Amino acid sequence: MNILKEFRVDSKCSYLSDKNQTTDYKAIENCSAAFCQELIERGYRRFGKMYFRPVCAVCDECKSIKIDVENFKFTKSRRRVINKAANIKSYIQKPSMTKEHLLLFEKYHLFMKDKKGWEYSPTTPQNYYSSFVDAANDFGYEVLYFMGNKLIGVDLVDILEDGISSIYFYYDPDYQEYSLGKLSLYNQILFARKSQKKWVYLGYYVKDCPSLSYKSEYKPYLTLAGKPEIYEDSIWF
Repeated sequence: MNILKEFRVDSKCSYLSDKNQTTDYKAIENCSAAFCQELIERGYRRFGKMYFRPVCAVCDECKSIKIDVENFKFTKSRRRVINKAANIKSYIQKPSMTKEHLLLFEKYHLFMKDKKGWEYSPTTPQNYYSSFVDAANDFGYEVLYFMGNKLIGVDLVDILEDGISSIYFYYDPDYQEYSLGKLSLYNQILFARKSQKKWVYLGYYVKDCPSLSYKSEYKPYLTLAGKPEIYEDSIWF
């Protein structure tokens, strides 16, 4: 493992339009699963070789959140989502990049631009590879969702010692009726439970950000206290 560089960036907040943010970054070559676990447990997120977390001095709205797998309840409505998707097949493998991946990624983001006003810029194979394929090492995977032979969803995850870190999910908006975002999360929880892992790490919960506030629906969950350094204990409550 080799930490290539560490730096801090001030920018406009990605989640709350009226705020600025300060973000710590670590670029790590050949990160081990154990060190990835330590970072995720202390509020970092991973995209490719880059690990980052917000460290804003005057704002603490970004809450790292993890679902308690053992005590999560599959209600009737949640079971309906799973049952409705009986014809959707899923496969887990190491992250890859195909023409189908790139077209689906583009289609999803154009849809979210119109639906939720997301900022949009066309992706490139290089950008996709560096964010989702590179540096998966021995813990990064993708779950592919198919309807027949058609790729309709891609779920990027890290499978760690005590849980699953959910990185990114994108899907074909033509299949919204199957609630694919919920389906992918329920499958993460089921996989974690079957693998005897305690948590699903969902990244950041931000109460006033519509794209992130939904995470509070998945109870029971814990949130991280503060921004502990790697040599400090992490406290979740």
